Amino acid sequence: MSHHCPRRQAFAAFLCLALTACNPSSTSQSSTPGSPTDAAKTVKKTRVAFISNGVAAFWTIAETGVNHAAAKLNVDASVHMPSGIEDQKRTVEDLLTRGVDGIAISPIDPANQTEILNKAAANTRLITHDSDAPESNRLLYIGMDNYKAGRMCGQLVKEALPKGGKVMLFIGRLEQDNARRRRQGVIDEMLGRSEDPKRYDPPGDVIRGNGFTVLGTLTDQFDRAKGKANAEDSMARYPDLDAMVGLFGYNPPLLIEALDRAGKLGKIKLIAFDEADETLDGIKKGTVYGTVVQNPYMYGYRSVEVLAELAKGNKSAIPADKFIDIPKLIQSKKSNDISVWLITVRMQTKLLVYADSQLQVIDFKTTNKDRKYSLPEYPLDITYSNGIYYVLSSHLGVMDIDGKIKLTKTYDYRKMKYVESKKVLLLW
Repeated sequence: MSHHCPRRQAFAAFLCLALTACNPSSTSQSSTPGSPTDAAKTVKKTRVAFISNGVAAFWTIAETGVNHAAAKLNVDASVHMPSGIEDQKRTVEDLLTRGVDGIAISPIDPANQTEILNKAAANTRLITHDSDAPESNRLLYIGMDNYKAGRMCGQLVKEALPKGGKVMLFIGRLEQDNARRRRQGVIDEMLGRSEDPKRYDPPGDVIRGNGFTVLGTLTDQFDRAKGKANAEDSMARYPDLDAMVGLFGYNPPLLIEALDRAGKLGKIKLIAFDEADETLDGIKKGTVYGTVVQNPYMYGYRSVEVLAELAKGNKSAIPADKFIDIPKLIQSKKSNDISVWLITVRMQTKLLVYADSQLQVIDFKTTNKDRKYSLPEYPLDITYSNGIYYVLSSHLGVMDIDGKIKLTKTYDYRKMKYVESKKVLLLW
């Protein structure tokens, strides 16, 4: 989920929302001495908090989204990455004591956190992101449909193993709503079942159907050493293992490391979730079949955006179904029009686009001192923050190597990543 230098071959990825970090600050009215407005009131900033379900690079990307939205909307936003369920509970209680105007949380164990979640909902504006708590009094959920995302991952497994095979699933924990739904989606798709997000196969069961055998689901509780040990134990216990599926962002890199040490990298199929650098590099090398990616930047950005609107009393920010969908995508080596592409800015005035080992240079014209740029013909805003360039746009187009541009669909913003591609995607 972090980004490095441009790779030699065609890659690419695009972000999410480049929002200009304007210099917002609290202001107070000024007046002449003795006037009725002498005691000017200071405008109080809205204060919101974003709470993750753990510590991971995934949440660092979300934090960037939080910070950009806070700067754009003139909101005070804090990010909290608890180490476990008790730490998450203490964080919520502390924020309520401090009187924040809203909390966005990814509950670790929603079934057993209803009391603290409802306490938060009774004292401030509470929304969930990434993982939902549908039985709580939260106002809405921001994220993706994890069951459908799981089925997308299951499609990759079926593509990687067209004749079926023995598969082991790896995930951080199953207490989270997103984890349960994601895992179930993978299983149901592999086995050719009908859609039923409420279905639940016990993780210790061996499940067979449609030519596949799901040997089990191993959890690590965010313990990286345990996660790697799970992979090593699986290969030792099942020498005829055909595929491994890593369902949390940090799982695939651990599986890659374990497979490499065992000399089975590329022999046992690896299907992933999320877009760690190691995962994307594995797709390029052919050692990872494919991955389903989320957009954590937008989890952070939209959370702040929604809480800011709710703090203003704007109830229209809550959709009728109480769900704000952040699109998910499949990335694999066979995806020629993949929506992740490399785009980087050099010398502050040129946009370098790499695709299929070819380079195109697009000149920009500077529009203000904050490094905000726009294309002469296609409006495109770019802003720089913490070593990363962001792009602001509302539509997605595909630019072939010959420079032809065609509008394809409305799209949400994505963060830069690197993946092999035969086309360059251009936002405008």
